Amino acid sequence: MAEFDVDLFVIGAGSGGTRAARIAAGHGARVMIAEEDRIGGTCVIRGCVPKKLFVYASRFAEDFEDAAGFGWTLGAKPSFDWPTLRDAVANEVTRLSGLYRKGLEGVKAQIREERAVVEGPHEVRLQKSGHLVRARHILFATGGWPSFDPPIPGGDLAISSNEIFHLPALPKRMLVVGGGYIALEFASLFARLGVAVDGAAPRRQHPARLR
Repeated sequence: MAEFDVDLFVIGAGSGGTRAARIAAGHGARVMIAEEDRIGGTCVIRGCVPKKLFVYASRFAEDFEDAAGFGWTLGAKPSFDWPTLRDAVANEVTRLSGLYRKGLEGVKAQIREERAVVEGPHEVRLQKSGHLVRARHILFATGGWPSFDPPIPGGDLAISSNEIFHLPALPKRMLVVGGGYIALEFASLFARLGVAVDGAAPRRQHPARLR
């Protein structure tokens, strides 16, 4: 019986985890990667990619206003449909997630779509199946997660940047708590989309905790 089931076990299938898994498997290592959410991680699913698409969409409002000064006649005032943008971005995210999966499958990395926890030296437990995997090396690539600690008054009524991409309707007003670059990006893009945005930046910013 082999001492280890795999040479490398990667916890988290985001940009970092999938890259490490593909490179290692491409060099002949036996690789298993676990992801409890969707393959692609923060950047692809709920971060840079969908946010940039939202930013691109928000800029059209200013372009329409400027067009008249460059000789364009647009006719009726352009209208914006939130569900169309939201669903188009979701479809693009799904497409990219599929490409990440295809890349892992192409190098024959074993994919486990469930939560994985380390139980001891060289041991990882897959929580849904209960399967124990013995790995020569274990790589943590779990990324970050928004934190409401210490508790923010009224935080139970709020959402984080993870849920903002799936709003059922475009809100009329929005309060953004925080003054970092993510907060500023969302505040500006929603303002361009016609939302009345207010902001509140606490003096002390707390980093996201590891998931």
